[in-house]
Amino acid sequence: MKHRYLPMTEQDREEMMRTIGIGSVEELFRDIPDEVRYRGTLPISEALDEMALLQHMKRLADKNADFERYVSFLGAGLYDHHIPVVIRHLLSRSEFYTAYTPYQPEISQGELQAMFEFQSYICELTGMAVANASMYDGSTALAEAAALAAGATQRRRIVVSRAVHPEARQVLLSKARGLRIDIVEADYADGATDLERLRACVTGETAAVIVQSPNFFGCIEQVRAIGEIVHACGGLLVVSANPLSLGLLESPGKLGADIVVGDAQPFGIAASLGGPTCGYFAVGKALMRRMPGRIVGQTVDRDGKRGFVLTLQAREQHIRREKATSNICSNQALLALCAAIYLSVMGKAGIREVADLNVQKAHYASGLFAGRPGFSLPFSSPFFNEFVLKLPEETDIGQIRSRLLQFGYIGGYRLENDYPELKGCMLLAVTERRTKSEIERFIECLEGCI
Repeated sequence: MKHRYLPMTEQDREEMMRTIGIGSVEELFRDIPDEVRYRGTLPISEALDEMALLQHMKRLADKNADFERYVSFLGAGLYDHHIPVVIRHLLSRSEFYTAYTPYQPEISQGELQAMFEFQSYICELTGMAVANASMYDGSTALAEAAALAAGATQRRRIVVSRAVHPEARQVLLSKARGLRIDIVEADYADGATDLERLRACVTGETAAVIVQSPNFFGCIEQVRAIGEIVHACGGLLVVSANPLSLGLLESPGKLGADIVVGDAQPFGIAASLGGPTCGYFAVGKALMRRMPGRIVGQTVDRDGKRGFVLTLQAREQHIRREKATSNICSNQALLALCAAIYLSVMGKAGIREVADLNVQKAHYASGLFAGRPGFSLPFSSPFFNEFVLKLPEETDIGQIRSRLLQFGYIGGYRLENDYPELKGCMLLAVTERRTKSEIERFIECLEGCI
């Protein structure tokens, strides 16, 4: 089959077939049994001109419930936060959006400085000494933290709170299987990790305890107390944190965390109907040489001029594979830049104000629900910008969410998907973008849908 976008002539084709010793392209597929070969015409439309194609793609895109046309109360890991206009403007500069990764760092000074600033911001927020230049997302960062802990302690048992994001725990299980790490889950009580059950799970074989704070239910964990439990047994404390919450909460580093990970999506990164996002990873000095990915360092050249370099690249592309700390070979440079721009634009006061708006608006919404008949809040633990709402008995949350879409609202996450004991419960997120009228109208619509 000829393709106008592939510059290959018949002569090129014949030379390649002659080189590998075949007389026709069909011979390349001779090992595939006839009963599984599809020889018909693929069910695709005729070629479209540019105008028709754009209209077709727009019709497909309009089927999505995006944050521009719908008011979202859905969080569960991806949030509808305000994105300052300057971010999109700067990301559209070709110097940034064409820079995949600095393989020639000596001529990528602007890209390296952006990464360095991202690392510096993450260290300041988390209270840790060193951060890398980003990870794929929060879930892979959490799994890599478990691998680091196992390697550093030479232990093969990881205890993870059941209040950690279910998808992150799935990624952790996949990673652990290959590394022969045993994963033990500690249950929760009143929306936060049950300390007594956690204490029973932690032994002298425990490499680390992993908690998320605010956790999947939005509740704030007792990080200091959890750290004391695992440190008493010689293990490490891994904390996965929503970085926006650190505008108000004490940093995990000051509460005893050894490794802090999370997703930087709340910092100016669009949800984009599910991703991509940007993970962050920070540690104390004792663990920095075991950190996955790459670190950007600041130095001076022979003339004393400030410059940036890649350093401590403990990944398999740079050192012997058997000595590598991880097979993660890249970073989310462009999205890390989003976060760095967001933090520089907002500043300390701005981050604190946005975080406070999230808290106040979420608590305003939960207070309104608590006063409505048929609704209840199953957990009383302190929460950030998400909370669990118990709907009236026999409510079909799937149908409720479909009806809410008709009113222009994206409803919360159905928790029974991952927590059967929370049947009839919905996880709601209320960010700074939600207005008082939107919150009140959403509650009215939700009542009307039941």
